[in-house]
Amino acid sequence: MELKITDLSKQFKEVAAVDGVSCTMTSGVYGLLGVNGAGKTTLMRMLCTLNTPTSGQITWDGQDIFSMAEAYRRILGYLPQDFGYYPDFTVEDYLLYIASIKGLRPVVAKKRTTELIRQVGLDRASGRKMKKLSGGMKRRAGIAQAMLNDPQILILDEPTAGLDPTERIRFRNLISELSEERIVLLSTHIVSDVEYIAKEILLMKDGRFVCRGTAEELIASMPEKVWSLTVPKKEVEAYLRRYKVSNVKAVPNGAELRILSAELPAGSQAAQLQEATLEDVFLYHFGERSGDGNGEV
Repeated sequence: MELKITDLSKQFKEVAAVDGVSCTMTSGVYGLLGVNGAGKTTLMRMLCTLNTPTSGQITWDGQDIFSMAEAYRRILGYLPQDFGYYPDFTVEDYLLYIASIKGLRPVVAKKRTTELIRQVGLDRASGRKMKKLSGGMKRRAGIAQAMLNDPQILILDEPTAGLDPTERIRFRNLISELSEERIVLLSTHIVSDVEYIAKEILLMKDGRFVCRGTAEELIASMPEKVWSLTVPKKEVEAYLRRYKVSNVKAVPNGAELRILSAELPAGSQAAQLQEATLEDVFLYHFGERSGDGNGEV
């Protein structure tokens, strides 16, 4: 089981949405982490054969996925960020309908639908109309439809968008459970979605992989240190302009800043070194100082 991407690029007029990326995936969860516009969705659409590359290749066990055509799509499950459904279908009817489109025999479709409804925790909602479901329930129904054909490759584009913290945790647990004996590629801009379940995290920026590895490897690779410093309120803006600040916490008579800097922040002998987190790595690669113009902290 090997999904291999080699020097893959996708050009839209003057914009390189994906720019020469390469990686090899085997069974397990892979986190594709980056801000909106980084190229994540374009990459996923090529992995689903919805977009053709400008250059490069994607292979499944050595075969080009575009040459495999329908044979590849039979082993693929895909949950786009915005997936379509008929609002007046019940959850069960929706899954049976998708199963018929995917070519599952009625007996197999019924059995698979029952199994998946239980697995994603929608037992009590199977007879409810899709339009009556909460955002988290709809996402779980979306996962179920992507799993109907028991895919070897499961691709999820921003699956936790709009979910509350409880539903996000439930979703992560479900993804971890589904990753056995298949490749799961999960795209997100939320660090916690992949921090604890991904065997490898791919940080994507401007169409390229800028860093990759386990959460521990990414943290260890960050050249900047993390400092904690309390400053008067009147000095906060100056620090925001000068440094990447991952957190600002109000305290009596000032603010506690979490600062990324290779050296001790200037004029702050009281700064204390802190252990870096994956959130800090994300800020290092994707954040900007507020003085850089269009950045946010």
